[in-house]
Amino acid sequence: MLYRDAALVVVDKPAGLVVHRGWAQDEVTALSVVRGMLGHWVYPVHRLDRGTSGALIFACTPEIAGVLGSAFAEDRVDKRYLALVRGQAPDGALIDHPLAKEPGKPKQPAQTRMARLFSHPVTDELTGVTRNYSWLEVWPLTGRAHQVRRHLKHINHPIIGDVRYGKSEHNRLFRRRFGLERMALHAEQVSFPHPLSGVPLTIHAPLPAELLRVIAALSGG
Repeated sequence: MLYRDAALVVVDKPAGLVVHRGWAQDEVTALSVVRGMLGHWVYPVHRLDRGTSGALIFACTPEIAGVLGSAFAEDRVDKRYLALVRGQAPDGALIDHPLAKEPGKPKQPAQTRMARLFSHPVTDELTGVTRNYSWLEVWPLTGRAHQVRRHLKHINHPIIGDVRYGKSEHNRLFRRRFGLERMALHAEQVSFPHPLSGVPLTIHAPLPAELLRVIAALSGG
């Protein structure tokens, strides 16, 4: 639990846990875990993909959920992600690429800002090929489905461990070399106006151990 008051709670969701049952039909979800922790019902106001870890907000009442939902819909919530991607990413970029909610649906405006933190070469011990990989800061400026994942793929820097939008050979390499069994995407920070007071809140979710281990291994050569 990263933050809690009478109106809302922010938790640090681990990778592999869905927010609520939906189509997945998981018995254990972030919603059920948080409800058990607090002893009362809570209401999700946004979602993180199963493979994404990090800051996740729940409202304590339907009314608060409505206020926070409006803040998300009006893009008044700022989110910062950290991601490990394939290739030598640019120092910074604004990805302006419309996205459809699903195939056949109309495309909607979508923008994501990114900046490279550092890059490092990794050699595949099976093939002898050395490639660069980059750690990024990513700020989605809009809130489309899978936006960060799809936008990074659009600029040819898909996220490591992303089985849907990434490439299996790179995902396998990081499983072998670093024991990385998840998607390397983490919601590190969320900022929004408190739904009752309007005072700005900024909540940080520390990087989980499995991603810190990869950073340490890359940095150490």
